[in-house]
Amino acid sequence: MNSKYDILIVGGGAAGFFTAINLVEKNPHLKVAILERGKEVLSKVRISGGGRCNVTHACFIPNELVKYYPRGEKELRGPFHQFCSGDTIDWFEKHGVELKIEDDGRMFPVSDSSQTIIDCFISATKKLGIDVLTGQSVKSIYKGDSYWKVDTNIETFSCQKLILTTGSNSKIWELLTEMGHSIVPPVPSLFTFNISDKRTKDLMGVSALALVKVKNSKLEASGPLLITHWGMSGPAILRLSAWGARELFDKKYQFAIEVNWLHEVTTSEAEQQLKELKLEHAKKVVAKKSPFNFPNRLWESLVLASEISSENKWADLTKNQLQHLAEQLTKGAFQVNGKSTFKEEFVTAGGVDLKEINFKTMQSKLHENLYFAGEIVNVDAITGGFNFQNAWTSGFIIANCID
Repeated sequence: MNSKYDILIVGGGAAGFFTAINLVEKNPHLKVAILERGKEVLSKVRISGGGRCNVTHACFIPNELVKYYPRGEKELRGPFHQFCSGDTIDWFEKHGVELKIEDDGRMFPVSDSSQTIIDCFISATKKLGIDVLTGQSVKSIYKGDSYWKVDTNIETFSCQKLILTTGSNSKIWELLTEMGHSIVPPVPSLFTFNISDKRTKDLMGVSALALVKVKNSKLEASGPLLITHWGMSGPAILRLSAWGARELFDKKYQFAIEVNWLHEVTTSEAEQQLKELKLEHAKKVVAKKSPFNFPNRLWESLVLASEISSENKWADLTKNQLQHLAEQLTKGAFQVNGKSTFKEEFVTAGGVDLKEINFKTMQSKLHENLYFAGEIVNVDAITGGFNFQNAWTSGFIIANCID
């Protein structure tokens, strides 16, 4: 059986649904279908943001927004001038979904449920007559003179324009390679660090602002650092993992990091501050209360790691102990042995080479009427709604340029 459509969207997902809805709203005469490999649709949307769906980020200036993308910064500048975070907010409000901004800039539906986004997409596709076909695993893609043919495990489809929104799908990348496209090999992008260290052993759940550097590398990132039962997570670690995706992959996730719990304070500056604290709090027990802006439990652990007992008073501290404590505070070394996936979300660096895409239209430079949206291309971002924003922007641009 051969099913004919004007436009076929392979992969579905957030980018696929968004593209389809925009296409048919702009051109109601178009016959559009979404092919989903799984039995369920929008499963990645369902688990995103801890089940709340981090729709976008409250960064409204394109030249600032691109800085959150380790891969794609240069290429996305133009697209974000066409469709940015503010446009995303307007789009969802017009489709009955109100968004809210949290303190860290992340934006979620007011309902705090990803189901709101899923319901919005499914309702719109039904209303617009977009066919959503599940269980369709693509076996081959063939380009004719004026059409595309897609064979799945169930049937054969033909269309005039083909849009791929398959994310990190190795089979589709394989087919694209056969068609002449270059695929940048995928590696994990957002992940946490596995660290076994007595300083953090009993500190699960403790969070502090920190500056983290990868030793023998130019990689560094700052922000909240969360201590977990398997090691370290939080924005600072996730930023490092995103920007260092390839370098850390090459290191086989075996490397050392240096943590500055005082952020920009140098070791010598920290030592001077500790000397002043020694004079000011001479009779007080050192380990009892943190004199810095991070939790007491973390402070106590760093004090004990500096060969200072839990009973020592400030007046008792030797020059060596002050030096050791200053080092623990500003350049504590931790050995990373492996990584863990961030929550249930899995983002990769890699995909269709950006040089082979026209970012004014998201069309392939190699094949006419072939388009890409979302994470199928070598674009990825740090956590915070940025990967979804790339999906919305690329989907909008495709819909905007197809008549």
